[in-house]
Amino acid sequence: MVGEAFKKKPIEVTAPAERPCDYFGRKVFTREKMYKYLPKDVYEKMLEVIDGGARLDRNVADAVAAGMKQWASELGATHYTHWFQPLTEGTAEKHDSFIEHDGKGGMVEEFSGKLLVQQEPDASSFPSGGIRSTFEARGYSAWDPTSPVFVIDDTLCIPTVFISYSGESLDYKAPLLRALHAVNVAATDVCHYFDPEVKKVQSNLGWEQEYFLIDEGLYAARPDLLLTGRTLMGHDSAKNQQMDDHYFGAIPERVAAFMRDLEIQALELGIPCKTRHNEVAPNQFEVAPIFEETNLAVDHNMMLMSLMRRVARKHGFRALLHEKPFAGINGSGKHNNWSLSTDTGVLLHAPGKTAEQNLRFAVFITETLMGVWKHNGLLKASIMSATNAHRLGANEAPPAIISSFLGKQVSALLDHIETEGSGFSLDGKQGLKMDIPEIPELLIDNTDRNRTSPFAFTGNRFEFRAVGSEANCASAMIALNSAVAEALTDFKRRVDERIAEYAKRAEFAEGTGHTAQYHAIIEVLREDIKVCKPIRFDGNGYSDEWKAEAERRGLDTETSCPRIFERYLDKESVEMFTKLGVMSLKELEARNEVKWETYTKKIQIEARVLGDLAMNHIIPVATHYQSQLLRNVESMRAVFAADRADTLSARNLKLIEEIAQRTASIETQVEALVAARKVANKIEEEHARAISYHDNIAPLFEGIRRQIDKLEMIVDDASWPLPKYREMLFLR
Repeated sequence: MVGEAFKKKPIEVTAPAERPCDYFGRKVFTREKMYKYLPKDVYEKMLEVIDGGARLDRNVADAVAAGMKQWASELGATHYTHWFQPLTEGTAEKHDSFIEHDGKGGMVEEFSGKLLVQQEPDASSFPSGGIRSTFEARGYSAWDPTSPVFVIDDTLCIPTVFISYSGESLDYKAPLLRALHAVNVAATDVCHYFDPEVKKVQSNLGWEQEYFLIDEGLYAARPDLLLTGRTLMGHDSAKNQQMDDHYFGAIPERVAAFMRDLEIQALELGIPCKTRHNEVAPNQFEVAPIFEETNLAVDHNMMLMSLMRRVARKHGFRALLHEKPFAGINGSGKHNNWSLSTDTGVLLHAPGKTAEQNLRFAVFITETLMGVWKHNGLLKASIMSATNAHRLGANEAPPAIISSFLGKQVSALLDHIETEGSGFSLDGKQGLKMDIPEIPELLIDNTDRNRTSPFAFTGNRFEFRAVGSEANCASAMIALNSAVAEALTDFKRRVDERIAEYAKRAEFAEGTGHTAQYHAIIEVLREDIKVCKPIRFDGNGYSDEWKAEAERRGLDTETSCPRIFERYLDKESVEMFTKLGVMSLKELEARNEVKWETYTKKIQIEARVLGDLAMNHIIPVATHYQSQLLRNVESMRAVFAADRADTLSARNLKLIEEIAQRTASIETQVEALVAARKVANKIEEEHARAISYHDNIAPLFEGIRRQIDKLEMIVDDASWPLPKYREMLFLR
């Protein structure tokens, strides 16, 4: 019972005396604080930058920096950092103090606009895909004024982009901001067909962060968890999630204390945490915020993951964000709920109050599907990783085939437009009366949910369910918003061309019923509904029949992680990203180099850890237990006659032989694993090396694990060197 020594009691968490709305954003330089700490003219210029997309004037940066420093100092801040998101899936920060020489032998606290706007991290030490070499170290971080600064402990954190000396992005934020600008421009232009007063379209994101908690002592006793984020071995617990009793169950006391602490600190940082609950697997939980603008939501998710790890350790836990830390039970995802909205409302909301609003809804639904259809392979590449590959296609996650569930009513609406062209409508929520008098009438949504769909419409948004729990949401949001921007741009081009054609032929003149614009929209919409139909699937995404059907429809069915990354360099992907100004070919090639290299390194680390544990932990323990059994057999033979001794020792003799066979198999397979690694490591090209690791090394893990897991059920429990699943998966 290795795990019993590591159980800890819950830490009491005292919530602030105020209500959450009183301390929400306390450690964020919000508009309210900008108004208080900045001169009025500077405050107004900052609003033009944040709301109007105006370029930041460096002449006002000193005044902004002075106000920020005053506010941060009042919260106890003594340092500042440019907080950015390199291509590591994490965040980066270098802390500098506010102090400078005063020229008189002393020091003075100072923070200038120059330091606020720009810094110079070492670009060669972050993944760059060859854009930066060791002898080409210069790179720049530049302030993103649209994401507010915040204070953690004694440090003022400034969200920034990170670019190379030659201007290429080396992070997730820069291309995300470009993609959001592209979808804003394209969607606003299309909105003007329906409402000329629309000034801006905003992409919104609501993520649902799933995670596991494990006792810190048990985590430390598992080298595989410590070094790879997942257990590379471990026999199923007799009880895991098969009773469905953990999902939405009562939150354990220690976990509730952790959640309260996490929420208090998150709310102070302006992260609008709203939902918390037990997830399906034991020790698995979820936290979700209110919808936010996508750039801010991505920043908040990265902040929360970092905060989650810190708060968990305070409570004697480790937070596991790996997509599949335990075999045999559900893994963790990060559902990305995505929508578009204007200053007048949500574009994907239905039904509308007028036929015009319903037509607008149909246009934006269809053009979203057009983007997903055309770039379904790219969208899969945007969420794929060595860790998420363990989760996709399992029974707790969507398959590695991108499709979209719409539900009966929305599907019927699009089908009607395709065949009839006009006279369409969409029902709102329907009432459902139960035969229990005390229960009020329920309002039933116009669409069900489909847990097997990677991209499901859920009422007023699409839920991109395939995103992995430890991923940066920006990767998926860059691809999705770019794909939708391209589709909307193409839609408007074709509609305008039709309107011009009608004008030449003098069709649809005033007084003839619907306008030329209406007919042009309907015609192009009907074409697109037909074209993107293959992406629509409302059935069971887990079935073998669907895999065959998806291939017939022309959807990307590739499952190899390194090969899926190739979709970034497809002609259609390169054209889209470059045309929209989101990423250049050089940036795309560099990112793929990083993706292939990261995949290789993760599998390489897992292979080395698995080999080490097998040879230096498992086999010695199994052999030692085998020796104990041998001594027992010898003792029996010393006491009893040979026949009687053999009868009494039959079970031990069988175990001795089984241990010998399984340890020999492990040794043979580990030798094969090492040999395959040596061959792969000699391959210089990153793409080919990643494929070799996928095809020739990763498949060897399961055979080694199978033998180890069988030994776990044979060897004396007190002798087994690692905490077992039944010890790790049930907090108390």
